[in-house]
Amino acid sequence: MKYLLFAVAALGVPPFAWVLSMNRRWLRWAFAGVVAALCLYNQTSINFFSYEEYRGSSRGMEVSLAHLMAAAFLFVAAFKRKLPKFVPSRGAALFLVYFCLCLPSLGSAENGLFAWMELWKMILLYVAYLSLRAFFNVTGDVKTFVGYMALFVVWNFLLVVKDHFSGVYQPHGVFPHQNGLAMAMHLFANLFFAVYMVRGWRRAKLSSFAFVAAAACLLRTYSRGALAMVPLAFSVTFALTAFAARAVRPRRLFARVLPVVLAGAVGLGAMLPRIVERFETAPEASANTRVELARCAWEMIKDEPLRGVGINNWGIKINPPYPYADRAGRNTNRDEEFSDGIVETVYLLVGAECGIPALLAMIAWFVSYLVLGVRLCRKLRGTPWAAIPAGLSGGFVALYVQSCLEWTLRIQQNLFVLVFFFALLDHLDATARKLRADWAAKTERSLHATA
Repeated sequence: MKYLLFAVAALGVPPFAWVLSMNRRWLRWAFAGVVAALCLYNQTSINFFSYEEYRGSSRGMEVSLAHLMAAAFLFVAAFKRKLPKFVPSRGAALFLVYFCLCLPSLGSAENGLFAWMELWKMILLYVAYLSLRAFFNVTGDVKTFVGYMALFVVWNFLLVVKDHFSGVYQPHGVFPHQNGLAMAMHLFANLFFAVYMVRGWRRAKLSSFAFVAAAACLLRTYSRGALAMVPLAFSVTFALTAFAARAVRPRRLFARVLPVVLAGAVGLGAMLPRIVERFETAPEASANTRVELARCAWEMIKDEPLRGVGINNWGIKINPPYPYADRAGRNTNRDEEFSDGIVETVYLLVGAECGIPALLAMIAWFVSYLVLGVRLCRKLRGTPWAAIPAGLSGGFVALYVQSCLEWTLRIQQNLFVLVFFFALLDHLDATARKLRADWAAKTERSLHATA
């Protein structure tokens, strides 16, 4: 029945998009459906060829309602003849290079179906990216997008509050793991922190609450890697925002930050005993396992440096009869029921499965948007739009460094959020000159009105 309903929903995407194309306001409201589907991702997704017990980054050919809702924007853009280019930016080109460099790993994959599960996820990820570019092409409405992202944070916050009072030690919101929630909330917390510091936004109160909610979710996960990144990420965000917000006086900027610092100190003080406990009582075996699995990944890279051992084939190659775990000194006396876990760093995981060229392409894809964010702080300096790249740049720093200890950037929901923000930065880059001109004209009209 679930597959039948999904097929009906897929067939309904083109007529739904045709209706949306009649009214731009309807299209804006439809983006709320994407956010709702992302909040209910697990409940509205199906897996073709599902292997739920597999210990890999993909366990089926997954498609969700969020993908269908996002794809509707591509049909709307087609109806209005505003489709984005297939390769609309440098970042998109780097992603396609990364995808192509993953393809040779099919030759070394033990299970080709498992490999195609991950490649399928990457294809849908690119469709989601193009869909958001199509949304911006038709509406040009960045503030609506940011507002709906604030609602996404609020929904996660309500789930975390519910789990807190239910006695859940590490809540995960709509994400499958608490580390995934922590990494996503780093992006949102830094974004809305920057928006809070720079005036000129509608729904400023919603953005302020979203910042508090994202920060609370981040701290409440008790993720050690995420907590360690807080000072670094927020320092980057504050520095870039102070540079970009040329129209805000330094005294006013610090006045806006001071209550945040005080409130954060109170909240941190309330959680500090549990945070300290989390660091002090972390099992030594956890750290040892990370090191051992990293050695296993290095053994795989040494064997297949160019194409890897097969994308999404880690869960096969880490176990017997393959020798990598034994060569790394990992669990040499294992019974037949044992199934080893996945390496806790996205970089070694990609290097082991897809080879060094694919790893370098993925890093270039990630870093290109950090560089773009910093560049946009200069291009949009003096406008409220500069808050977006300033906040996202701080969030990217946290994500990329924390990914040395986590593989959550291979989880579909985390990647969904990430490419949405990548598409947002690409749109800001493409329209930076117009945004600056519009803001200058608006400022000039305000000065004439008050004169």
